[in-house]
Amino acid sequence: MALLGIGNCTYLDWKTGRLHEGLDGTALERLSHLFGIYSCLQLLLPIPERADAWIRRPNSAPPFAGNSALHRMLGGHISDLIAVREYLHAQRDGAPSD
Repeated sequence: MALLGIGNCTYLDWKTGRLHEGLDGTALERLSHLFGIYSCLQLLLPIPERADAWIRRPNSAPPFAGNSALHRMLGGHISDLIAVREYLHAQRDGAPSD
């Protein structure tokens, strides 16, 4: 819910198929970034346990400032998701991370 920026009622309606009008544009944008993060992690760390560990592990790279990627993603802003996605894209493409 926090990653999508939606409330409990919206989440439950969506999960049970009762959300007839669909998610708003902001939630869809967040979902797009989450899919991008997931996709990059699958390429970089194809073993699910390694990807799960990476997202939760403290990281000294500039976008994370010693916190985990999940901590950054839960910051509440779309820009937090974008920062994680851009970092992973740079890692995937072999570009410097800062």
